Amino acid sequence: MPTRRPAAALALAAGLVVIAGGTTGLLLTRHSTPAMHPVAAGVAALPAPTGPIVAPPQSAAPKPVAAPVSLTIPLIGVRTNLMTLGLASDGELQVPLLSMASVAGWYTGSPRPGSIGSAIIVGHIDTTRGPAVFYRLNTLTSGDKIYVKRADGTVVEFRVTSVQTYLKDHFPTEDVYGPVPDPELRLITCGGAWDPATHHFLSNIVVYATEVG
Repeated sequence: MPTRRPAAALALAAGLVVIAGGTTGLLLTRHSTPAMHPVAAGVAALPAPTGPIVAPPQSAAPKPVAAPVSLTIPLIGVRTNLMTLGLASDGELQVPLLSMASVAGWYTGSPRPGSIGSAIIVGHIDTTRGPAVFYRLNTLTSGDKIYVKRADGTVVEFRVTSVQTYLKDHFPTEDVYGPVPDPELRLITCGGAWDPATHHFLSNIVVYATEVG
């Protein structure tokens, strides 16, 4: 979340805790570079789910898929390992350490990517040291490809269906975390206008994607 200036900030969109070390290239072929914002001290956590985020059981339960281990978004140069995230003691999603801002995290309370439901992956947009793993997330558009590799070596492909920006005070918890009838993916970070008074971004960016095939 922060910037290239001396101060900087990093407001995260949802809760995040990262486990592995991944890196994110910032190569972009057809999108403009987002403006960096100064400042920062702290992380703004995203609201936690308030209900189930998987679809109701079906008569023929599908075979469980392996846990996700890495995320690749070719268009914006993202290639990162995935850490596991849970809920903090206050009930909010955990947030990643600033020292691990180059790594995204999968919320273990959500379905595994490729399973029925909305799999949740979150990451920082920037830090005081510069761009973080989801710095260019808001430049994705409908049709862009996202790949998640799983522990058994399989790779599931998703296609972006929409990219939305929500004010944090009006975060659509049900739309983002709510149950869906097919395998979907949500990528979340901070964005929108920067508030120099609070040293936080005022919005969250959410990328919606659906499994291909």
